[in-house]
Amino acid sequence: MHKILVTGGAGFIGSNLIEYLLANSSDHIYNLDKLTYAADLDFAHNFKHDRLTFIEGDICDAAFVKELFQKHQFDKVYHLAAESHVDNSIENPQVFVETNVNGTFNLLHTSYQLWMEQPRVFKTAFQTTQPRFLHISTDEVYGSLEDDGFFTETTPYAPSSPYSASKAASDHLVMSYVHTYGFPAVITNCSNNYGPRQHDEKLIPVVIRKALSGAPIPIYGDGKNVRDWLYVTDHCQALHTVLENAVTGENYNVGGKNEIRNIDIAHHICKILDEVQPREDGQPYASQITYVKDRPGHDYRYAIDPTKIEEELNWQPAETFTTGIKKTVEWYLKKYNS
Repeated sequence: MHKILVTGGAGFIGSNLIEYLLANSSDHIYNLDKLTYAADLDFAHNFKHDRLTFIEGDICDAAFVKELFQKHQFDKVYHLAAESHVDNSIENPQVFVETNVNGTFNLLHTSYQLWMEQPRVFKTAFQTTQPRFLHISTDEVYGSLEDDGFFTETTPYAPSSPYSASKAASDHLVMSYVHTYGFPAVITNCSNNYGPRQHDEKLIPVVIRKALSGAPIPIYGDGKNVRDWLYVTDHCQALHTVLENAVTGENYNVGGKNEIRNIDIAHHICKILDEVQPREDGQPYASQITYVKDRPGHDYRYAIDPTKIEEELNWQPAETFTTGIKKTVEWYLKKYNS
C-alpha cells in the first residue's frame, strides 16, 4: 500500500481527486489542506473513510512540511495546492508567489531529501516503491492564443497574469529538480475544469448562483473570450493515469476538446435553468446577463491539444460538455436550493 499525499485536497479538484482515488486504488490517502476560503469545509471535516487522513497545514511552512514527510513517509504526491483565481492575483500577487512558488519548492525539496540519497540515487527504502511527484499546473502558463492553433507540450511559456506567472515559475522549479537531481516528477497542464465543488467565485458557479438569485449575471468585456472546458472527474482520471504510467520528466496537456466562449457558457446554463427551474415571472434567465468591465490583461483564447496523453497513455475524456454541464447544474441546484 502506497502512502499518497494530496495537497489542496479540500479544494475543488483535490476533493474530487481524493474521491476518485479512494474508489480506484487501495492506497492510503493523506489530504493536506490549509483550509483557506476556497476549501470545501464539509469535505474536509465530514468526509470519512478508513483509508483517508485529513491534515490541516500550510505548504509554505517548511518545517511543518519536513516533519510531515518524516512522520508519514509519503511515496506519492499529487500537488494541487495553489492560489488560482486570476482576479485575486491582480489584487494581491504576493500570496500567489508565496504559495505557488515557495510552497512548491518546500514540497519538492522535502520529497527529494526523503526519497533520494544524492542526485539520481534513491535511498534503499524507496528503491522498490518507485516514488512519484505529480505537479498539477494550468494551460494559462502558455499565455493567449488567437483564433487558430492549440497549446502543445512544446508551446513556449508566456504567462500574462501574476497567477499564471507563479504557476509557470513552479513548473520550471519542478523541471529543474528533474534535470538536476533525477527527481521523479511529472507535470500536467490542464484546461478550465468544471463540476461539483468548484468555488462560488468561478465562472460557472457564478452564472448559476446569480441566475437563481435574480441578480445580474456578470460577463467580462464582450464575452467572446474562449476557454477549453474539462469535466473534473475526467481530469482526475487523467491525473491518476499520469502518476501511475508516465515517464519521469514528461509533461502532459490535459484538455476536454470543448472550446466555448464565455457568453455561450452563460447562455447554455441559462437554457438548462429555464427548463429545470423556470423563473416565476416566466422570463428567460438570459435576460439577467450583464456585460461588465473587462479584467486587466484578459487572455483571449485557451485551447489544448491533448494528443500526447491520448496516444501515449490511452486517456480520453468520458464527458462531453453537454453531459458534464448538465451534471454540474444539477449539483449546484441542490446546493443553492438547500
